[in-house]
Amino acid sequence: MRRLARSRGRLLIAGLVLCAVAAAAAFGVWLQFGERQSLDTRYRAGGSARDRVDITASVQRVDAAGRELVLRLLVTPRGRLAEAGGVAPAEPLTLQTSAAVRGDLSFPAHSRISTVDVPVTLTAGSITDYPFDAYDTELAFGAVQGGEAVPVRMTLTNNDALFAAAVDATEEDGAAVFYVDVARSTSVLIFAVFMMAAMWALAIAVLIGAWFLLSRRKGLTWPALGWMAATLFALAAFRNTAPGAPPIGSLLDYIAFLWAETVIAFCVITVVVMGMWAESHPSPDPPTP
Repeated sequence: MRRLARSRGRLLIAGLVLCAVAAAAAFGVWLQFGERQSLDTRYRAGGSARDRVDITASVQRVDAAGRELVLRLLVTPRGRLAEAGGVAPAEPLTLQTSAAVRGDLSFPAHSRISTVDVPVTLTAGSITDYPFDAYDTELAFGAVQGGEAVPVRMTLTNNDALFAAAVDATEEDGAAVFYVDVARSTSVLIFAVFMMAAMWALAIAVLIGAWFLLSRRKGLTWPALGWMAATLFALAAFRNTAPGAPPIGSLLDYIAFLWAETVIAFCVITVVVMGMWAESHPSPDPPTP
């Protein structure tokens, strides 16, 4: 009966472990699907006139440290505004942009239009708030050809997997306008929170180990000291794997990293000092009967 009960208990534990693994995997797939859907989302603004300028824009990279994002543009004139099937404008074409975009863009007549990368300034937010930092900007694009304003239709997507974009698209005075808010993606947030929890868990583990060494007067226990010192330096390398390469002094450091390093360093020094004392002042041997 005992063997039967033990085998049933083992089967139950194995089943629970498998269910937990399956639930974790399903949760991960659900998160990845949500981020993929967000990256595939297209935001559109502007009219659908036959003679217009189509602008396809994608956020290639968000540079939080430099407070800018890189926007890749593909400009395609349509109808009477184009020649050679939209490859070149029939007359000189100028894209007028908002203040956040670094200058207007000009395309000569009868010349092939290639994609162009444009830096865009980000406002608000600070990278020291990592991983909870967020930024915003305003994108506005209008077109002028032959000295006259022409209709614009613009499509915006986000290709930076480290950031999630929330976009409000509208049309104002014939220009396509996008109000863009960017923040760290869900995967970055989860990984950063996991890093902070892991740092604190390692620091507490070292603290517990140091307490046992000191309370039992173990002296200089070199394997334990090696583990503690290795943890001290491993945390620095672990911190540098944070996605987005946040600078020292971010919220990640003040919540977990600096405190964990302080606790571990204090434990290593305390164990060494007290271990030297224990080695130089050994406890007297108990009297033999």
